[in-house]
Amino acid sequence: MGMAFKGAILAIVLVLFYIQGCLSESTGLSRESFPNGFVFGTASSAYQYEGAVDEDGRGPTIWDKFAHAFGKVLDFSNADVAVDQYHRFEEDVQLMVDMGMDAYRFSIAWSQISLFVHSDLQCDADGSGQINQAGIDHYNKLINALLAKGIKPYVTLFHWDLPQALEDRYNGWLSPQIIQDYATYAEICFKEFGDRVKYWITFNEPHTIAIQGYDVGLQAPGHCSILLQLFCRGGNSATEPYVVAHNILLSHATAIDIYKRKYKAVQHGSVGMAFDVMWFEPMSDTPRDIAATQRAMDFQFGWLMDPIFFGDYPISMRERVQNRLPKFSAADAALVKGSLDFVGINHYTTYYTKVNSTNLIGVLFNDALADSGSISLRESFKNFKPIGERAASIWLYSVPGGMRSLMNYIKKKYDNPPVIITENGMDDSNSPFISINKALKDEKRIRYHNNYLGNLSAAIREDGCDVRGYFVWSLLDNWEWAAGYSSRFGLYFVDYKNNLKRYPKDSALWFKKLLSSA
Repeated sequence: MGMAFKGAILAIVLVLFYIQGCLSESTGLSRESFPNGFVFGTASSAYQYEGAVDEDGRGPTIWDKFAHAFGKVLDFSNADVAVDQYHRFEEDVQLMVDMGMDAYRFSIAWSQISLFVHSDLQCDADGSGQINQAGIDHYNKLINALLAKGIKPYVTLFHWDLPQALEDRYNGWLSPQIIQDYATYAEICFKEFGDRVKYWITFNEPHTIAIQGYDVGLQAPGHCSILLQLFCRGGNSATEPYVVAHNILLSHATAIDIYKRKYKAVQHGSVGMAFDVMWFEPMSDTPRDIAATQRAMDFQFGWLMDPIFFGDYPISMRERVQNRLPKFSAADAALVKGSLDFVGINHYTTYYTKVNSTNLIGVLFNDALADSGSISLRESFKNFKPIGERAASIWLYSVPGGMRSLMNYIKKKYDNPPVIITENGMDDSNSPFISINKALKDEKRIRYHNNYLGNLSAAIREDGCDVRGYFVWSLLDNWEWAAGYSSRFGLYFVDYKNNLKRYPKDSALWFKKLLSSA
């Protein structure tokens, strides 16, 4: 099939998705709105939840360094304590049980597992690495506590908290040396926990890591070369994001190859990756805006998905980025292609997209965002009207139809792979002027989840999309990276002024009712 014909087909598909996306309201949900075996859960990450940064042999991470640097976090906080789940996990497991959740997605802290990340110690000769037994013991306790209560563990191996020792030793994700170190760490986890963990997620949001960490410098390790490096400590925004994403893909594929060869036949687990994916709707039905919308999807989602499904980066990226985009060797392409059992999707919001006729972004900046923005612009308003109801975060608008459209896009472009919604949710602001009782009445969050789940159900039941689970971000209010404690995503309110006490919001009670309904 010629590329022009493929492009025309995709353009038609995008228009159909746009029309379909208008069907965004949903009512009358129950467990029966989803197939038998559909998994409901909540999600978290080690750095945002655990705290205990100096306990049980844990080594420092790039986020410890970043969060303690002046001006990097909105409210000048850090995650040294976070919400203290390291010590309170049994209490939090009971909260999941109280709601009727089936599963819990959490991440393992690399710096809590491998001793060789603390110094110049290297891996053992057999590649097993030097294990921090105290860290192993902790995650064994958490996994066992979940299983004892009937909660399935879904484990993320890397959720942004790279050991600082690897950043210092060879610049972390910028070096191909990290591929083997990551694979060694992953194998430790497979070996130690794989008898009970049946769902593994190798990476959380590699696109976010590449852009926020190595292009605009708003997240650890804070690399960028735009704006005269006023806010960054070095980097090259034109090349580093692509190098980082490439090394992450190779690390992912190497780890999965190890799992398939050595563990899968015995442990019977599945391995995937969690991608951050906004949906894009064309600003108009003109061919140029529709084409711009496809390019936006290429630079966000196709960047990581296409190599896994087709063996190379999207053609639109090759044309724009040219020799700054790394090339796969034949062996690497074969390793990466087909290297997952399910697709994890972190989906929150939708934007309008239109063609960039001026290329002003490309002229002013030379970075990965400019590569994308120079060919398509993303906006949240059309005719002075917002695309949807806004949450506390300036980037997050409630556009439930985007969920259904995205699921259909994945079905059509990637031949309907198994999908798990690994994150979905919205936030309220952490205002000191709002009482706890008022904060617990989160009708907007209930409306958000009801409508997104309704569209997800329609994608499964009516459109035939192979979606197998849904994880809410997040179980608890928590430390939200560069936003610190200013943003509250939780189904449970955490009282930061009173020993981190947890209170169920109305949304937690709503989920309890949903999950107990037939």
